[in-house]
Amino acid sequence: MLFVEALPAYLLTCIACLLLLSAWRTFHDTSLLPPGPFPLPIIGNLHQIRSSQVVEYLKKLSVKYGPVFTLHLGLRRVVVLWGYDAVKEALVDHADEFSGRGGMPTFQSVLKNSSVTLASGPRWKELRRFSIMTLRNFGMGKKSIEERIQEEATFLIQEFKSTKELPFDPSLHISNATSNVICSIMFGNRFDYQDKEFHQLLSMIRDTFALSSGLWGQLYTMFTSIMSCVPGPHTKMHLNLSSLKRFVEGRVERNRETLDPNAPRDFIDCFLIKMEKEQQNPATEYVMKNLVSTVLGLFIAGTETVSTTIKHGLLLLLKYPAVQEKIHSEIDSVIGRDRIPCAEDRSKMPYTDAVIHEIQRFLDIIPFGLPHMVMRDTKFRGFSLCKGTEVYAVLSSVLQDPTQFENPEQFNPGHFLDENGCFKKNESFMPFSAGKRVCLGEGMARMELFLYITTILQNFQLKFPGDPEGIDIRPRLNGLFRIPVNYELQVNPR
Repeated sequence: MLFVEALPAYLLTCIACLLLLSAWRTFHDTSLLPPGPFPLPIIGNLHQIRSSQVVEYLKKLSVKYGPVFTLHLGLRRVVVLWGYDAVKEALVDHADEFSGRGGMPTFQSVLKNSSVTLASGPRWKELRRFSIMTLRNFGMGKKSIEERIQEEATFLIQEFKSTKELPFDPSLHISNATSNVICSIMFGNRFDYQDKEFHQLLSMIRDTFALSSGLWGQLYTMFTSIMSCVPGPHTKMHLNLSSLKRFVEGRVERNRETLDPNAPRDFIDCFLIKMEKEQQNPATEYVMKNLVSTVLGLFIAGTETVSTTIKHGLLLLLKYPAVQEKIHSEIDSVIGRDRIPCAEDRSKMPYTDAVIHEIQRFLDIIPFGLPHMVMRDTKFRGFSLCKGTEVYAVLSSVLQDPTQFENPEQFNPGHFLDENGCFKKNESFMPFSAGKRVCLGEGMARMELFLYITTILQNFQLKFPGDPEGIDIRPRLNGLFRIPVNYELQVNPR
C-alpha cells in the first residue's frame, strides 16, 4: 500500500532526474561545439522536425549555421556535415579521425558491435580487411563474382518472361536475384525463386528497413532505452533481426559440421578456417559472434540496397521512356542481342553508365549515410569534437549539391556526360559514402547494377500499365532509408 502511494512521487522524481540529466548533457562543455538550434530537455530539436522532411530541415539549418552544425535528436547530440566540401574534408582528408561507427540502435540491438558494418577501431579494421580480401579472392578457381551475377541475371530474365507480358510487381523477383549473389558467396548456394522460406527472409529484411525508416523506427533510434520498454510496431524490427540471426547461426553450424579446411566453399568456411588458425590468440577477432554478425550484416546490406536501387531505377525508366530508348540503342550497338552483357562493356557504354550513376544520385537511398563517430579528440574547422562525438555526414547534401550538379533536383543523365557524350566522373558521387568507411561491397554492387539493368533492357522493353506521366517517383518512406513505392510494370520481349 505504501508503495502504491509513493509511486506518483517516484515517477515524478524519475522524470525530474531525466530532465536535469538532459539539460546537463545539453549545456555541459558545448562552448567549442559547432552552433545549432536551441534544444529543449529530453526532446532536443524534435519539436522543429517533421519526420518526412528531415533533409529539408537540415538544409535550412545549413543556411543559417553553415556546413557544420550541432543538432539534438532526442537524447542524442550529433554534429551534422552538410555539402560536398565539408563531407569530403571529414571523411577523406580526416579519414582516421572520423572512421568510427555511430549509433545504429535498430541493428545493434541484435548485431551489437560485432559486425564489420557496426564495429569501430581494431575490430573493424581486422574484420574489414578479412571481408574485403575474402570477397575479392573468394573461390580460388571457382565462379567469379561477375559469373555469379551473369548466371543470376539469366534466372531473373526467365522469371520476367514467365509473366507473359502481364502487369506484375517486380519487387520480389529483384530481391531474389540480388540476394542470391551475396548468398552464393556467404552460404555457398543460391535459392530458388519459388522458395517460400527464403521469401520470408527477404520479407523480414524489407520490413526491417521500412520500419526503421518510419516514425516508430526513428523514435526508437532517438529514445532507445525508453522505446525498448514500449510496445509498438518497432518491436518487430528486433524480432525480424533475431529470426535472421538464427537462420545465419544455422548455416554456420551446418558449415562447421562439414568443414574441409583445404576446400572452403564460401565466406563462412573461410572465416571458420581463420578461427581455427587463431585459436591460441587471446586477442583474436575471429570468434563466433563476429562471424555470425558479419555474415548477417553483409547478407542484409547485399540484399536490400542493390534491389531497392534497381527497383526504383526501373520506375525511373518507366517515367522517362526516352532514356530507356537510348539505352536500348547503346545495348544493340555494343552488346547486341546474342550474348549476355559483361562488366567490360561498361567502358564502351557511356550513356548507360551515366544513367546508372544518375539513378543512384537521384534516388539517394541512404540520405544521411550511416552515422560516424570521432575516434579521438579532433579540431575540425575551428570546432572541438571530443572522442565519441556522433557525426552525420549527410550524403544527400553531397548528391544534391548545386555547386556540383546543375539542377540537382532533376533526373538528368547529362550530369555524368561531357559535351562529347563521354562519361564524366564527378568526385561528389558518393552513394557508397567515402573514405575509410566506404561501403566494402561497392565494387560488387556497381557490377550488379550494370549487369542486371543492361540484361533486363537487352531482353525487354519496359512498359507502365497506365500513363507514364502519372508515375509518382517520390519514395513511399523517407527516413533513414528511402523506400520506393510499390508499382507494376509489363515486360515486352524485344
